[in-house]
Amino acid sequence: MEVVVAAIVAMDEQRVIGSNGALPWRIPEDMSRFKTLTTGHVVIMGRKTWDSLPPTFRPLPHRVNIVVTRSPEKLVVSQGVIVATSPAQALEKARRAAQVSSGRVWIIGGAELYGALLHECSELHVTHVAGIHPGDAFFGPFEDMFREVNREPGPACAWVTYRR
Repeated sequence: MEVVVAAIVAMDEQRVIGSNGALPWRIPEDMSRFKTLTTGHVVIMGRKTWDSLPPTFRPLPHRVNIVVTRSPEKLVVSQGVIVATSPAQALEKARRAAQVSSGRVWIIGGAELYGALLHECSELHVTHVAGIHPGDAFFGPFEDMFREVNREPGPACAWVTYRR
């Protein structure tokens, strides 16, 4: 089975994706879309993204959760969560897990992980959030690597799918 690697991210007009370890906006419809797209698949996240999840959603239900950290001895994870010490190792483990499950891997953040793995993605799903928000985490340039293939209007945002 061929494994599809995709990234999913929400960013504002200045490419802000986070502020103090949290999303700087609240768009319930986007959270619902995130759940719909990623449920049943493998998700890779960085340690800060793992820490930002509410305890009741950690690990993300009905998904294979892989967390990347340089200090695995300090990370407290639930049973069944896979820990990787590098983005490359996480992707290798994710591809193996996806081979026996859904065939799809989602990169879900944060900024450092997107930067390390975006070149491995064949799809990019972006929630373009209207406005400018305070933030300390940003999504890098991607426009030269992908082309827009679908756009849907949403509340205070647009959902755009890009492919290589």
